[in-house]
Amino acid sequence: MQEQELSSPDVNELNRIKTISMLYEGASNFTKIARKKMEVGDSTGRSHYIRKTSAIIKELSGSLNMDSGEISRNLKRLYDFVIMSLVTAETQNDLKALSDAEKVIEILESAWKEMQEVKKY
Repeated sequence: MQEQELSSPDVNELNRIKTISMLYEGASNFTKIARKKMEVGDSTGRSHYIRKTSAIIKELSGSLNMDSGEISRNLKRLYDFVIMSLVTAETQNDLKALSDAEKVIEILESAWKEMQEVKKY
């Protein structure tokens, strides 16, 4: 069986897809840790992990090509919602706001993984 070599654009696309997948996974994991910290009353830990999640979401938001159409605009709105929910969760110790952010992140992570499966990355 002969191996098919990936062209440079294919490798770049693969790296980009894997990087975004890792960012969603990190945001999801940090949100879960923030939830646990919030549940046990660890405000320092809660803030630390909410800020880590916020940094990832801001990075994803900042990397959007807003000239590429409706998908980017919709993702931007979702990222803005997540960031606002995280701010509320941190400043008001609001478990519901954290849960709202967590749900959106999980949906985005799941959709990204599904896209990877379809593209076989």
